[in-house]
Amino acid sequence: MTIREELELREKEILAPWAAFSAQSRGRLVPEEQCDIRPVFQRDRDRILHSKSFRRLKDKTQVFLSPDGDHYRTRMTHTLEVSQNARTIAKALRLNEDLAEAIALGHDLGHTPFGHAGERALNRISPEGFRHNEQSLRTVDILEKNGAGMNLTEEVRDGIVNHQVNTIPFTLEGQIVRLSDKIAYVHHDMDDAIRGGILTDEDVPESIACVVGRTLGQRLDRFIHDIITTSQGQPVITMSEEIREAFEKLRAFMFEWVYTNPVAKAEESKAENMISVLYDYYLTHPEKMPELQRKMIDSGTPVYRAVCDYISSMTDRYAIMMFESIYIPRTWDVL
Repeated sequence: MTIREELELREKEILAPWAAFSAQSRGRLVPEEQCDIRPVFQRDRDRILHSKSFRRLKDKTQVFLSPDGDHYRTRMTHTLEVSQNARTIAKALRLNEDLAEAIALGHDLGHTPFGHAGERALNRISPEGFRHNEQSLRTVDILEKNGAGMNLTEEVRDGIVNHQVNTIPFTLEGQIVRLSDKIAYVHHDMDDAIRGGILTDEDVPESIACVVGRTLGQRLDRFIHDIITTSQGQPVITMSEEIREAFEKLRAFMFEWVYTNPVAKAEESKAENMISVLYDYYLTHPEKMPELQRKMIDSGTPVYRAVCDYISSMTDRYAIMMFESIYIPRTWDVL
């Protein structure tokens, strides 16, 4: 018996009946030989963690564009906080931690530079629109490994593409990530907003604070505990009605105070314009894109689709560098 098989048997002994069991995975897009050490979801987690698209998250905006400080979140630190929340909940509910972690680490791989500003720009100008969850799936299926993709399991792929508010993953682990994502960004975006002087803990309305807590730590603890206690022993991941209502009120508060705040979002129009200009440039000059995108176009991929693939893969810094190299005049020496 291999180590992987021993671990799969241990899952059967430990995990809840409605957990996603590695040995019962729905499989990969392309069948492949099993690892003798790692179960399939752990293997997926490792593939995502070692991917280029994951490393690029460290230089992609979460909420605040070019903040003046080292402690503001990036898309990578957001992803890590989602992963930690998801593992905590999955472990407490005896669900598959490896699957929850793999989904969490991969859920934002397709996000654009400059956060949702970049996403809005591509969604507005691309003929098919642009949604980062769908791009994350496209990244793991097609774009990573120079066009070979990661060949992840169906459970991880489903969790990645369905982590948005209007869809539901078919695994409980995916549902955990879906809630963990929301909890993470409300928590850390408020922390960053407090750090930036946009609001304080005392600004949270009393009707919310008296239910979920008056500090960041209290609120995060309350949300996670509520999901665990409400979902324990149930084949569903959910919040209690009281906490859900408070959470939605808190999200609405964040949209009013942070997500649409002119101070926090002052630079977003510039970012959107930059993305739009880059899109128009590469649409008319596809030969200037990397070899992968050129090959995909030659194989029948629409040019606008390849342009979206290329731009969404950029980090903030790289997008600015490409914009400058194309449109900003450079100095020259007279011999």
